[in-house]
Amino acid sequence: MFYNYILKCFVLVDLKMGKLTHQDLGQMQMYVNYYTREMMNEGDTHPIGIVLCADKGDSIVKYTLPEDNHQIFASKYFTYLPSEEELKRELNLKEFHKKNENENINQHF
Repeated sequence: MFYNYILKCFVLVDLKMGKLTHQDLGQMQMYVNYYTREMMNEGDTHPIGIVLCADKGDSIVKYTLPEDNHQIFASKYFTYLPSEEELKRELNLKEFHKKNENENINQHF
């Protein structure tokens, strides 16, 4: 749990080692409800719950959470570290360096 000063809300994070279950989402809903009722201060926005799991079934999320849910999120995490090449590709690192170099050149003129 941490407090996000920009969003003005508590952010609750739960890391699950296995497959996501409706019990996991129900537990997070309980935590979010608790923080909403007991920990929020005037001016705060509603808490956000994030469940990270090794495997996520979209149907579990769809049928466990209400349709208008904007507070609880479930996402799959990777159990391995990406290679340096994968990270560069994902972050478009080559593009970043080119842009950065051009900015440095322009600053000298």
